[in-house]
Amino acid sequence: MTTLEAIKYVRGELQVLDQLKLPHEFVYDNVSTCEQAFDCIKSMRVRGAPAIAIVAALALAVELEHKKDGRKCTTQKADTIKYINSKLDYLMGSRPTAVDLSNAIKRLKKKSAATAANSLTSDQTLACADIRLSYIEGAEKILEDDLTTNLAIGRYGAEYLRRQQMPVLSPVDDADSLRYFTTSPPGTQGAPDRTYRKLSVLTHCNTGSLATSGHGTALGIIRSLYKMNYLDTAYCTETRPYNQGSRLTAFEMVFEKIPSTLITDSMAGALFSRMKEEKNISAVIVGADRVARNGDTANKIGTYSLAVLARHHNIKFVVAAPTTSIDLFTESGDSIKIEDRAQTELMQISGAVVGKDGKVDVNNTARVAIADQRINVWNPSFDVTPHLLIDAIITEKGEVVRSSKGTFNFKSIMPERWREQVESSAESEATTNSSLGLQTSLSEEGTQFHMESI
Repeated sequence: MTTLEAIKYVRGELQVLDQLKLPHEFVYDNVSTCEQAFDCIKSMRVRGAPAIAIVAALALAVELEHKKDGRKCTTQKADTIKYINSKLDYLMGSRPTAVDLSNAIKRLKKKSAATAANSLTSDQTLACADIRLSYIEGAEKILEDDLTTNLAIGRYGAEYLRRQQMPVLSPVDDADSLRYFTTSPPGTQGAPDRTYRKLSVLTHCNTGSLATSGHGTALGIIRSLYKMNYLDTAYCTETRPYNQGSRLTAFEMVFEKIPSTLITDSMAGALFSRMKEEKNISAVIVGADRVARNGDTANKIGTYSLAVLARHHNIKFVVAAPTTSIDLFTESGDSIKIEDRAQTELMQISGAVVGKDGKVDVNNTARVAIADQRINVWNPSFDVTPHLLIDAIITEKGEVVRSSKGTFNFKSIMPERWREQVESSAESEATTNSSLGLQTSLSEEGTQFHMESI
């Protein structure tokens, strides 16, 4: 196995890596129906906001390629569109917090509807075939775009963090030379190179190749830091209760030989207090399942706590998110729906059995109880980090930093969506309010204008 792939796809065939069996086993599930995709997402055999959207989109593409939509849907345009929309609505229920999924669904519905509307042929069978092909190509484009997006996020994020570093003015001892890098100062051209300390970062949950089509978002930034020779150490949390950090992120970093260290979730404060200066811990980098318009970010439970600790220790807190994860319709994190998970995730754990000789037997797995099974459990899957605790949100369009007023503005990186989803909505609301105000004036005061405004 040369690269880590959570998703393998060729037209008409989709395979999804069962991440519940990692890091000891590589097992790919064939996903040929939307029902199988729903179960795959809900059970967290595939996870990560981008990967969820891709699997859902491609599962329906596989159905359409094999014409599983039935005879009526191959001969009537309206039935084909109805089938696509109903399947996408069904898939939306698999993981409602992940905005990438809802954005992908909106995008694919819009594309299918446009193809149907623009079809001029009188042959309904041919028109249905065009709609199916249009959907399939749209789903495949989501897969293609995700990798391009991740590489861009990695590059922008690495450069943002490099710019936060101050040059080292004193001579560097040869014995410590591997802890430094030399490059031109940020924003200069032709200036002499300067020496900088390599930086260390902490990440939470899993946001790498296993959560996306490849490279990753937050872990993608870490990959880019490592490839650019800027990275000292990447710390990863175990990420309780489902251990995506210890099972998946640790595995990815070991696989790619990235210098890394695993800690428990509760060790972050001690790490910052004791190791910040020695290891030049410069940032906490996390992904996002949903970013609200004001910058509030929903991510794996435990993210909020890390943001508070980072602020206390004067460490940058950075969110890595594609623009598809930014929800302009949701004004703040107060409106983000938080998913509750099963109690057993916190009370039980599965894994390969360790023999008396200390070796891991990957062919022998067991599920064990780690808590009294009678205790009540509260197990939210996500928390919301307030935008005031976030320093920068890195997207494939560039970085968006918190302003001096403590706000985020996404208009510059997504002007079309901003006009469509924010400004047009505001204009519509203003028109409605104006109309309501006019009616009130006419009914209550018997005149078209408020007299005090004349």
